[in-house]
Amino acid sequence: MDQIIIHVDMDAFYASVEIRDDPSLKGRPVIIGSLPHERGVVATCNYEAREYGVHSAMNIKEAYRLCPQGVYLHPNFVKYKAVSQQLHSLWDEYASASENIALDESYLDVTDTAGTFEKAREFAHEIKRRTKEELGLTCSVGLAYCMAAAKTASEEMKPNGYFEIPTPRDFTDLVIDRDVSVLYSVGKKTKEKLHSIEIYTVRDLIDRQDEVVALLGSNGRILLQLAEGIDERRVVPYRPEDAKSISREITFQEDVRDYTLLEDVLLLLSISVADRSKRYGLHGSGVVLKVTYSDMKGITRSKSTRSCDSAVSIHKEAVEMLSALKKRPVRLIGVGVFNLTGGRLRQMTLDEIFGTGISEDSKSLDEALEDLNVRYGFEVSKYIGKLDKGELLHRVAEDMRVHRLYR
Repeated sequence: MDQIIIHVDMDAFYASVEIRDDPSLKGRPVIIGSLPHERGVVATCNYEAREYGVHSAMNIKEAYRLCPQGVYLHPNFVKYKAVSQQLHSLWDEYASASENIALDESYLDVTDTAGTFEKAREFAHEIKRRTKEELGLTCSVGLAYCMAAAKTASEEMKPNGYFEIPTPRDFTDLVIDRDVSVLYSVGKKTKEKLHSIEIYTVRDLIDRQDEVVALLGSNGRILLQLAEGIDERRVVPYRPEDAKSISREITFQEDVRDYTLLEDVLLLLSISVADRSKRYGLHGSGVVLKVTYSDMKGITRSKSTRSCDSAVSIHKEAVEMLSALKKRPVRLIGVGVFNLTGGRLRQMTLDEIFGTGISEDSKSLDEALEDLNVRYGFEVSKYIGKLDKGELLHRVAEDMRVHRLYR
């Protein structure tokens, strides 16, 4: 056997952590995300809430309509990240390489550490047992000969399940009469394309290979391989320094018509993006601006630039792109850098980071932050360096919005 892969996926991770830490929530529908009176979506929910039709990414008001008796909580990402580190540390003990897909999900290559499928099965059950005993949480585990099959296996018996797919034949036999979306690379658009020519199941794919290739080209050939259970991907540990782009965005609780506020929020987002880039020694050569208006129409603008290593340079480019857009009420705003490349880390001077080479009328970051302190009536600058915490970033932006609204 060329590969032996374990896929571990936590069961309703955020909600499960909250229930573990507050046993009074056990047995009740728990919805993590925005609160019912706020604007936003469901981040995740437990299985009790799913019985009412609630699901991830659902509008929070629709979730409340379906499940008014649910317990609605804001996510605590600091806590979830801490638990995630414990989980991945435990799982990594069994693997020669691990690829973390999210805080609560990972592929583990146990080809060398287990040696046999039978030993890997022991590993899988140990992972389930230890995750429950040591962290008080349940997970679903899939064991298979490749990454795609391992992912399918972990989803087969959720929640708190275990399933294995030893061979490509076993994989195909399992999914042959399921919708094409069971194959990991089939998203909404690909599914719609296939359905448009009446290809609905994996069996349809296999029976009509020429049509699939004609429709999807090289992607169709890859899809046909997956339908036959062939996936040659290898587990590749994720490294932050390999990122091609970094971005941050904020959805406001109420639409924003004040473009001065939008420019100031862009500064906070730019600081967060720049801090994260520097942490990994990355340098960008392009800035992207994302805006979603109150009617849900989204606009993305991007601009290549010689250098966008500092918060000031990112902010300057973002503001220029924002000023060129039609002024309409804004629901969401975001900024990012792209074309990231690595470089030798060094200590940059304050002049390099915040002052030199931007433009004569650009303010230094310190001056800009002092302006924010005065404009919003509280010390915005004291949060600088902490804006990687999503909850804090949103809270500061909301405090700024409310201050401008009632000033």
